[in-house]
Amino acid sequence: MAEEEEDNPQARQSLQELVDQLYHFRDHYFESHSVEDAGKKQQDVREEMEKTLKAMEAIEGLPQGQAHTLMLKGKALNVSPDYSAQAEELLSKAVKLDPELVEAWNQLGEVYWKKGDISAAHTCFSGALSHCKNKVSLQNLSMVLRQLRTSSADEHAQNVMDSVRQAKLAVQMDVRDGRSWYVLGNAYLSLFFNSGQNPKISQQALSAYAQAEKVDPTASCNPDLHLNRATLYKYEENYTAALEGFARAGALDPAWPEPRQREQHLLDFLERLTGFLENKGKVKGKKLQSMLGSLRPSQLGPCGDGRYQGPSGQKVELERRPLNTLRAGVNAGTVVLGKVLFSLTTEEKVPFTFGLTDSAEGSCFAVTVYNMAQSWGVLIGDSVAVPEPHLRHHHIQHQGKSFTFSSIRVETPLLLVVNGKVQGSQSQAAATVAYQAQSE
Repeated sequence: MAEEEEDNPQARQSLQELVDQLYHFRDHYFESHSVEDAGKKQQDVREEMEKTLKAMEAIEGLPQGQAHTLMLKGKALNVSPDYSAQAEELLSKAVKLDPELVEAWNQLGEVYWKKGDISAAHTCFSGALSHCKNKVSLQNLSMVLRQLRTSSADEHAQNVMDSVRQAKLAVQMDVRDGRSWYVLGNAYLSLFFNSGQNPKISQQALSAYAQAEKVDPTASCNPDLHLNRATLYKYEENYTAALEGFARAGALDPAWPEPRQREQHLLDFLERLTGFLENKGKVKGKKLQSMLGSLRPSQLGPCGDGRYQGPSGQKVELERRPLNTLRAGVNAGTVVLGKVLFSLTTEEKVPFTFGLTDSAEGSCFAVTVYNMAQSWGVLIGDSVAVPEPHLRHHHIQHQGKSFTFSSIRVETPLLLVVNGKVQGSQSQAAATVAYQAQSE
């Protein structure tokens, strides 16, 4: 049964204002502090929380045992990113006293989330929605659904789809809420990496993140947003934007090691890659001449005999052309054939990267292959044909370092012909990129 009206509405209002001010301090921290103060934010928020709790205790005439009072005290304790057993106790009491107090259910769900009890968090947010449709429960339910343990990949895929639906509902309830747009961006990000990397879904994620920043200035100070968006930029090979995103996330939360690590890993990858491209994988002149001398038209496989099927499913006649004649973008009706001089893998395993050349005097091109099985790869000396190659010229500058190179992006190894052979279906696997926002 719901609680009766508070005996002292003025005290209740004072309590509400104190908690609102506390959360405003946390959420708008960088409006009154510089990014250089980011390392102090958690401590400053904790100190503000202690001040708030003392001020709450000093309010006269406050009915201590009422559900709303317990909820606000629990909410104040829940302002920290860490789990609070005291907050759990207070909020649990609040929902027992008033099962229809939706904000208490939402706060309790967040406490369970921080505790790592995802199933209990899911129950809280679902329960809150059964009492009243609200954007906070929808936002949180969207996040929880992606983290629930499942017994199969199909069940997880269904949860990811449901996560997108809940986030869309939250946005529909208030299109000016930046957190709803941010959560929708994360839902699309998860869908992108769990459903064959459809470029349209990637763009939907990026658009949602942009909208979050547009409607809510505090969103641009969210380190998770910058890290997650940088993950997409890296996958799209927009390396400059990826590096900037990782750096920004690290600056906004110096205590979180992942952004700095991801930034450094990408810099290391680019440094190794450009080094190998410049010295052609350290393959010496005579050996390189011998390798290139063994290139044969037969190694084009179906790309050389008119049996190649384009994206539309129609057979396409391909013209073999030298690598150095390729234009930026998709080179339709063209095939290149070269020798593998080196290969590189990253910690994420995606993409598989190798160096390809077809001329002793010409440049070495990076080839990045996505959606490959972990067991798939090519060896130094292999002949590789790439039909309708998608060429990109990279000019990257970041923190005093610069990288310039050309790459060919290949969405699946099924498109390649290696030593005259088409790659079988076992060579392909859907890419998964591990990411988890701190707030998730």
